Amino acid sequence: MKKAALNILFIVPYPEHQAPSQRLKFEQYYRHFREAGMTVTHHPFVSPAFWKIIYKKGYFLEKIFHVLVGYMDRLRDLFRLRKYDLVYVHLWVTPIGPPLFEWLYRKRARAMVYDIDDLVFLSEAKSRVNRFASLLKGRKKPIFLMKKSDHVITCTPYLDEFVRQFNTNTTDISSTIDTDLYHPRTDYTLKKEELVLGWSGSHSTSRYLYLLTPVFQRLQEDKIPFRLLVMGDPDFNIPGINVEALPWKEEYEVGVISRFDIGLYPLPEERWVYGKSGLKALQYMAAGVPAIATAIGTNFRIMIDGYNGFLVHTPEEWYQRIRELYSDKELRLKIGRRAAETVGRHYSIKQNKKTYLSIIHEVAADRTGPISG
Repeated sequence: MKKAALNILFIVPYPEHQAPSQRLKFEQYYRHFREAGMTVTHHPFVSPAFWKIIYKKGYFLEKIFHVLVGYMDRLRDLFRLRKYDLVYVHLWVTPIGPPLFEWLYRKRARAMVYDIDDLVFLSEAKSRVNRFASLLKGRKKPIFLMKKSDHVITCTPYLDEFVRQFNTNTTDISSTIDTDLYHPRTDYTLKKEELVLGWSGSHSTSRYLYLLTPVFQRLQEDKIPFRLLVMGDPDFNIPGINVEALPWKEEYEVGVISRFDIGLYPLPEERWVYGKSGLKALQYMAAGVPAIATAIGTNFRIMIDGYNGFLVHTPEEWYQRIRELYSDKELRLKIGRRAAETVGRHYSIKQNKKTYLSIIHEVAADRTGPISG
């Protein structure tokens, strides 16, 4: 019998091509799912119009309106679930309150895969930048979805171990990079003798870059010419520091990262960091950019200190590693090339697509029986 196409519904928080937690995890595989004969439907809670204002101050009534629209869309989807072979939920079904919609979707769905990329259920993970946006983290719901889903996809060993308290059907899949888009740099010469220190992220995470303010000020005092290139928070500013701040845009994301001479990935020493997959570091590394990261969590899985990047603890270590890379072109080249090789070998779409495909096929087959037509 000829196999019928699997019909998959992705129930996700955000519009396609926008949020890193989606773009650089499962969204990158949509093309491969379709090539494998699957039908992919992407249904976000946050509409494109809502996305434009969600991290901006104000717009309270507009935000309330968009939340209500999101709930209405989820209610409509509830009555369509049976036509899908598998429902793939990322983070939550709806953002606020107890897991009522999650319970209803689990009851109606033929099969369910749950994808979680962060320790969003921890109280200390609250957004300090935008209280309204923090409501959309759905902190009460992940435990229910961990327990009730047929399979859970995580992104770090720590998170995977946590989920196994509730569900033994888990797979740890790191955020991955499209190596057809990211190409390692070949020229490690500083342009105009100016060091470009780069960071890429979002409004909600740019506060961690401020942790390096004393390091930037010391570099300035020591007359090391540098530019701080920030992508993802156009309002980022440190008085007295040469900052170029850009909004994130998909069309120039890779190009901007390729301008970095050193990629920065500072993180606070907090428990929720252990849910981070090291995505920023992987982006830098894929572009052949030598990266310096806080020595915590999954960064130890991605980097070997001094081999394909640098792992540091203190402001003094941050300062010294930046100085070393600034003064040694061969070191930048060696670290950058090894970093790109690491991504290609372990963290590329090509290396991980089979894992995604096998999970989806196995879960759908277990819950619906052999797929035939």
